[in-house]
Amino acid sequence: MMFFRKQLPIILAFLTGIVLWLQAYVPAKMANDALTSFTQSWAVILAAAALLLGILSAVQHHMTKIKLRRKGYAYSYITLGAFALTFIAAFFWTPFPGFAEKNITEGSFFMWIFDNIFTPLAATMFSLLAFFIASAAFRAFRARSFEATALLIAGCIVMLGRVPIGEMVPLPGGHDLSDVASWIMNVPNSAAQRAIMFGVILSQVAISIRIIFGIERTYMGGSD
Repeated sequence: MMFFRKQLPIILAFLTGIVLWLQAYVPAKMANDALTSFTQSWAVILAAAALLLGILSAVQHHMTKIKLRRKGYAYSYITLGAFALTFIAAFFWTPFPGFAEKNITEGSFFMWIFDNIFTPLAATMFSLLAFFIASAAFRAFRARSFEATALLIAGCIVMLGRVPIGEMVPLPGGHDLSDVASWIMNVPNSAAQRAIMFGVILSQVAISIRIIFGIERTYMGGSD
């Protein structure tokens, strides 16, 4: 039993890491294609299993919330009802007259739910990010230090340069404020993004090596 709980996940992580590593470095096209097909097939299987576990976990969470009458449990009724309706529309619903024959096709009831309910709700959620960004910008753009002052000045230049008024602010050499905004976005901003990406990639390489060789075991639920 201890083998399945402790050693088997480490062995699977090691073998998976080695297979993915060989996929990138094996020069033979036949071997590379076979590894690519193998990893893609297992990726689809694991994604489907993870999706199923996520659905079951979400349903259990909302059922428990309803059973215990926790705060906001009425929204759990809406969530479970929407899930049940979408599930029925995708797998069992007989399309209305004039709809497509297949359930998950353009013009089906499932796609009507997706286009007219899910998409507007998703757009609404993303639109709320503008207010969070504005709030974060207000806190970050306070000139309390040299870095915050530089960020404030650069942010103001970029915001003014991205609107038509930026082209109406002349600068020496026949340039305007929009040119300065473009330079900030293309030079310092791009350099910072590349530096961040280098750090992210190096950290991914480090954590991958730790997982492959069994040094990092937090994915098994422990602290070490």
